Amino acid sequence: MALNGIHHVAIICFDYNRSRHFYVEVLGLQVLAENYRTERDSWKLDLALQDGSQLELFSFPNPPPRPSRPEAQGLRHLAFRVTDIHPQVERLMAQGVEVEPIRVDEFTGMRYTFFQDPDGLPLELYEISL
Repeated sequence: MALNGIHHVAIICFDYNRSRHFYVEVLGLQVLAENYRTERDSWKLDLALQDGSQLELFSFPNPPPRPSRPEAQGLRHLAFRVTDIHPQVERLMAQGVEVEPIRVDEFTGMRYTFFQDPDGLPLELYEISL
């Protein structure tokens, strides 16, 4: 196998408009495409990150909640790479997003922090020096 990277991560949200606002306006992701699928009563929003990777945001009628605490089997969190964590944390907090204190990874020495999307999905900012 020759896996070259992650193309996209798919997220199912409860409140499409609230989550769309969070990912587009708060996190600043670029909208690539937005489509309503009548047969599924579902929105699909394709969002781009600066490195070319993508998030797919889906809505479905009455999706079951995702257990995230205590940590459940499956996807643990989604981490975003940043070059300077402090201004990103300040931007999130200025928009009312609760952000955990910045920590240092004991193995890599890199700084990171966690916050949540509107549905409680754990998101991480991970600082990578260039």
